[in-house]
Amino acid sequence: MISTTKTSAPLETLSPSVRKFVEENAKLCQPDQVHICDGSEAEGKELIDKQLAAGRLIKLSQYDNCYLARTSKADVARVESKTVICTENPSDAVPTTAPGIKSRLGNWKDPKEMRQLAAELFNGCMKGRTMYVIPFSMGPLGSPLAKIGIQLTDSEYVVSSMRIMTRVGKKVMDILGDGHFVRCLHSVGYPLGPGREDVPWPCNPENLIVSHFPATDEIISFGSGYGGNSLLGKKCFALRIASTIARREGWLAEHMLILGLTSPKGEKKYVAAAFPSQCGKTNLAMIQPSLPGWKAECVGDDIAWLKFDENGVLRAINPEYGFFGVAPGTNHASNPNAMECFKKNTIFTNVAYTSNGGVYWEGLEKEVDLTGLKVTNWLGKDWTPEKAKELGPASHPNARFCAPAGQCPTIDPNWEDPRGVPISAIIFGGRRPATVPLVFESFNWGHGTYIGSTMKSEATSAAEHSGKAVMHDPFAMRPFFGYSFSQYVEHWLGFEGKANLKLPKIFHVNWFRRNENGDFIWPGFSENSRVLEWIFRRCNNEDIAMEHPMGLIPKPNSLNLDGLDRAVVDSIPQLFEANKKELMEEVDELEKFYNEQLPGEGTPQRLSQELAAFRERINKIH
Repeated sequence: MISTTKTSAPLETLSPSVRKFVEENAKLCQPDQVHICDGSEAEGKELIDKQLAAGRLIKLSQYDNCYLARTSKADVARVESKTVICTENPSDAVPTTAPGIKSRLGNWKDPKEMRQLAAELFNGCMKGRTMYVIPFSMGPLGSPLAKIGIQLTDSEYVVSSMRIMTRVGKKVMDILGDGHFVRCLHSVGYPLGPGREDVPWPCNPENLIVSHFPATDEIISFGSGYGGNSLLGKKCFALRIASTIARREGWLAEHMLILGLTSPKGEKKYVAAAFPSQCGKTNLAMIQPSLPGWKAECVGDDIAWLKFDENGVLRAINPEYGFFGVAPGTNHASNPNAMECFKKNTIFTNVAYTSNGGVYWEGLEKEVDLTGLKVTNWLGKDWTPEKAKELGPASHPNARFCAPAGQCPTIDPNWEDPRGVPISAIIFGGRRPATVPLVFESFNWGHGTYIGSTMKSEATSAAEHSGKAVMHDPFAMRPFFGYSFSQYVEHWLGFEGKANLKLPKIFHVNWFRRNENGDFIWPGFSENSRVLEWIFRRCNNEDIAMEHPMGLIPKPNSLNLDGLDRAVVDSIPQLFEANKKELMEEVDELEKFYNEQLPGEGTPQRLSQELAAFRERINKIH
């Protein structure tokens, strides 16, 4: 009971609404003590020391203040099947599908049933543990675009990670006062008591739920300690709940990086880009351009909140304070800035570590000499490259680094500007092995919205899916919609008809097209700056585009290919080939997707019109 629970500070110091939130849930969860996080360095050290003592973290001596966490095998990724939106009307959460068709655009749960289930699961769930009260700001403190949340959790790993990923502490409480906040309740679901000792990674995957209540701006998560399920400021708040708030208030919360580009002439523009997980979003956000004289600076690598200002300019903030990036595949060739970023003050999760206190994962084979070193894989077993077939990869495919954004060598000087940065272009993209050009531009905002709705990508290890199936992932938001996709599209389309808005151009890119041998045609990584240069020039309305059935593609010789290997230059036509058979299969499959997922009047009229126009353009191919 709260009356006998120890607290780190008197509850009277909390505002009435925060105090009520804490007291009600402390009474339900029954923790041994309640700790109100102040964000201090001393608090941070105490949390780390506690996890080290419990065997929950391993200190990585090769780096400065860096640690490794290893999760349970059953708790390694977002679990989309257990992630639900709770609304009175099911169609407000997920579009009504055709008869017999399962929705691919989210999961609905009755709010009364979910609250009843949560009350049962959370009853006594924090016995033997501490309830941490985390006041956090999504966005720069005091920014008109920022929002505040309060998370209650019984996981020190979550507190330490939230201290990196968000702005935490007393200043947040001071700004909040007794104002509105997003209520976030989390537990690993592993209470302690007589006969039940703690374990290195407590979780309760059999009873896992990640639930969202848009009507009351609440998140309730139980059973997982993994980032996407437990760091509730991230996908749960910054995308699912924020997207519903954005709809109410007239802005956008999107799964987008934000990147500043400066030309050799000193002209600077910002772009926002949406990619599904593990499609190179962080690599692009931290790109080192191969083109001489160009500079790229990172504002954010994952989430963007975008709002039109009083002059009609779309401005964006990164609501996060850190990077929660995928480690495997990250190296000095793919992302040298990330490699510098996580040399200090970083928490790694599910990577391998070496006997000299370093980290190791797939992608570092050419950079880390394992001679004479012992490697311990993410499961805690001795590992060698020769044992990979037997034991699997050294690191889990969804292993992560959690590092402060301010440590990025190319962090943009305006990344914490409370007004946000002005967006000139929005870019969509995904892993498409065929059909989709390297880059194309939409004809207008409505067509661009349609393009976002048609996004597909190969499945990734960031969620529980497996294999290489190409899945629909509209706007790269399929796992993150906080309300019905059809309503979401209408919200986007609504900006086209508003007066005095300077709508950014919309593009689509595809770094992942393959040739007949299954090899990537485009070199990617730093060479993607060549595509960004073309997008930059199109934002200045240069006459360097021509029509393709999918949109506007670069005119011949308008893409800067200087210095590229001859084999790549010779393959460029393949990257823009308009194969009539493939395109017709694409439009037929999109129509099937709309008919099944958004049947009848569920498909916004503009999408139907754009699909028909796309089919007509394909039919004109000889």
